[in-house]
Amino acid sequence: MDPRFEETTDVLRRTADHALAYLQTLHDRRVHPLTSPAEMRASLGGPLPDDGVPPREVVDQLVAATERGVVASAGPRYFGFVIGGALPAALAADWMTSAWDQNAVLYATSPAAAAAEMVVADWLLDLFDLPRGTSVGLTTGCQMANFTAIAAARRAVLAKRGWDVERDGLQGAPRIRIVVGGEGHVTIDVALQMLGLGTATAERVPTDDQGRMRPDALEAVLAAGDIGAPMIVCAQIGNVNSGASDDITKIAELVQRLDAGWLHVDGAFGLWARAVPELRLQLDGVEQADSWATDAHKWLNVPYDSGLVFVRDQAAHRGSMLMSAAYLVAGEADQRDPSSYVPESSRRARGFALYAALKSLGRRGVADLVQRCCSLAARLAAQLARAPGVEVLNEVALNQVLVRFGDDDELTRRTIRHVQEDGTCWLGGSTWQGKAVMRISVSNWSTTEADIDLSAEAILRCFAQAQGAQR
Repeated sequence: MDPRFEETTDVLRRTADHALAYLQTLHDRRVHPLTSPAEMRASLGGPLPDDGVPPREVVDQLVAATERGVVASAGPRYFGFVIGGALPAALAADWMTSAWDQNAVLYATSPAAAAAEMVVADWLLDLFDLPRGTSVGLTTGCQMANFTAIAAARRAVLAKRGWDVERDGLQGAPRIRIVVGGEGHVTIDVALQMLGLGTATAERVPTDDQGRMRPDALEAVLAAGDIGAPMIVCAQIGNVNSGASDDITKIAELVQRLDAGWLHVDGAFGLWARAVPELRLQLDGVEQADSWATDAHKWLNVPYDSGLVFVRDQAAHRGSMLMSAAYLVAGEADQRDPSSYVPESSRRARGFALYAALKSLGRRGVADLVQRCCSLAARLAAQLARAPGVEVLNEVALNQVLVRFGDDDELTRRTIRHVQEDGTCWLGGSTWQGKAVMRISVSNWSTTEADIDLSAEAILRCFAQAQGAQR
């Protein structure tokens, strides 16, 4: 055996042992570790060695040093930040992705990666029932998916005014009206910052008590400004706090009256509800938008990083991501160059894990995963709401639950801290309509009713402890 391969074999087998040992404890381990920045840095740090350390020892030392700082976010009782775990097939495909070490920049650098993206794109358009022929890009996450979609929108609405923004920039360009719901996600603002459109110029539309953009308020905002100006309207499905979705049908009707209008839908996790027949009614009209963004590392439960952008106008999409150089080898008409659809050049071949997740679940499996998380969120909300002094503030439309304790900001925050320190489950805090709330997101493929019941008991126990501490 080649000595180089022998060393590789040894370290990978050792790594697999470590990985399996971790996964075997995932269900029972403390969800959030008890450690400090100083402790983690000390366990990992020290001077860079003069001589290299054998790979097997490096992996052993890495695992030993980081054990106390690894969050069990892949486990069944992590309910923070809408984070999913990793499906077995997706995790295995991600291991193969690292072993293959493909650069998914061009068809020429990896025909396999490009082909996987093409297949995944077709499957996703079918699963979400978006217009066929829509172009699809695989991004790092919903931040860059929103960025890419708004970049395509910027190009399209300015092109209708005879302005080539990629060539001539924004100096002297017609002003673009940006219209965003008052509960729009921060990634929309970040995209506006990066694209030179600015956040202060965005026109904010009032929302209802569930965080949904009000169509009547949108109509008033649109009428109050220059109707003929280039315009991008950003709607949302799956509010980051409440899980509620904007009425896209009514919003699309208003935007379609404007020749220069573009409707973008941020569906970081909400777009996956399109895969569930029972939830489709909440998302009527989504197919009428011009672009869509979502995450796969949320509800599809693939490893990080994996986002998706969909753009109806292929020319606007590819034109906004245009990259050319003498040394680049452009693919033929039937050969997808992945970098033509995303802001990155050299990047990980994300399509393999997506392919594995979708193939292992199938259409019914994706629907069951999403529906099950929604049902589990409703189960948790019902158990908490029955307890005196506990109030669920939102309609549990999808997988999000907002809870307030004793109608008191400090008591709510103290309860959250107790839950996080308890370790049975992990969830975060937020502010909803000016009040401190506990924010629970059920997104993991492995969460069961038993996990929900155990978590509800822990939350109520910690609430009682927080009440005692307050007295």
